Amino acid sequence: MLQTLYDYFWWERLWLPVNLTWADLEDRDGRVYAKASDLYVTLPLALVFLIIRYFFELYVATPLAALLNVKEKARLRAPPNATLEHFYLTSGKQPKQSGLSGRQVERWFRRRRNQDRPSLLKKFREASWRFTFYLVAFIAGMAVIMDKPWFYDLKKVWEGYPIQSIIPSQYWYYMIELSFYWSLLFSIASDVKRKDFKEQIIHHVATIILISFSWFANYVRAGTLIMALHDSSDYLLESAKMFNYAGWKNTCNNIFIVFAIVFIITRLVILPFWILHCTLVYPLELYPAFFGYYFFNFMMGVLQLLHIFWAYLILRMAHKFITGKEGGVARLETRGQCSTVRKTQFLRKGQFKKGSAGQEEGSPLEKTPSAFDGATAAEQ
Repeated sequence: MLQTLYDYFWWERLWLPVNLTWADLEDRDGRVYAKASDLYVTLPLALVFLIIRYFFELYVATPLAALLNVKEKARLRAPPNATLEHFYLTSGKQPKQSGLSGRQVERWFRRRRNQDRPSLLKKFREASWRFTFYLVAFIAGMAVIMDKPWFYDLKKVWEGYPIQSIIPSQYWYYMIELSFYWSLLFSIASDVKRKDFKEQIIHHVATIILISFSWFANYVRAGTLIMALHDSSDYLLESAKMFNYAGWKNTCNNIFIVFAIVFIITRLVILPFWILHCTLVYPLELYPAFFGYYFFNFMMGVLQLLHIFWAYLILRMAHKFITGKEGGVARLETRGQCSTVRKTQFLRKGQFKKGSAGQEEGSPLEKTPSAFDGATAAEQ
């Protein structure tokens, strides 16, 4: 059974154009071709990336944060309250009794939300790590492709396809990029959860599938162009975030404007009208369409839809920034607090019914009003 599934998965008609087999892509005469087994190394490399990231954030990003005067406000912790904690965590049915006034409930939820918010230092560390990788990857990617003829003439991407040998720079560019995205997927649960969390997961999975498939099917020339194109704007976004956390608002907003321009040009102009045209039209001049052709371009379409979604968010932020309603990159760090805000608003509308003394009726809990006294600006 497993052998049958294995044979069907690696059936040449799924991966290669008609009249070509895997035997045509075996190493010979000093020419090396992409193999699926090459990608095994990316999983241990992803773990290496996580280790490098840990030490980078500890010994590079943290001192850099101190140098840029990244400050964290003191946060008051919400005192223990089983009823409110259960409601906060589950968003289930409203607690009927709490022993606290409406004002105290609001204060408790405000402090509890602040406990869950990641610190500025954590955000700065993550942005520093991604900025460093994307910048190095973009420079390395350009070094890999700039001297290649298909960088200037996209028709040469398919010249001789799929009998196109791999050079060491292409191999390592692929392995490092794929390993990095595996590491992002492994760490996404512990990283700062942003408003586009679901879209980020879809993006990481689609990217991993695209990189892996393009290696299997020897779409390596097109793959290197696509990876370098994506890296060209990512490091700008991460640097804008870093300056935002450091309080350098003007620098942050100026970089954000540059990022928005580069993002729109690369993701909404160059990618669909040059790269997608290259992967959709030119291969059909050489071979009839096959499953790999449809699958690769379908995944490219998924990425393009995500780019359109993010471009909409970016343009909306840019509009608010230009009209003076909000500083550019600040909206990028909105973390989906709407649900907890709604909880507080819900509680303010009389869910905790007051008795004649102005307190909630019949609480089984100990009343601890002193724990909520003396709120300061630190909890805002």
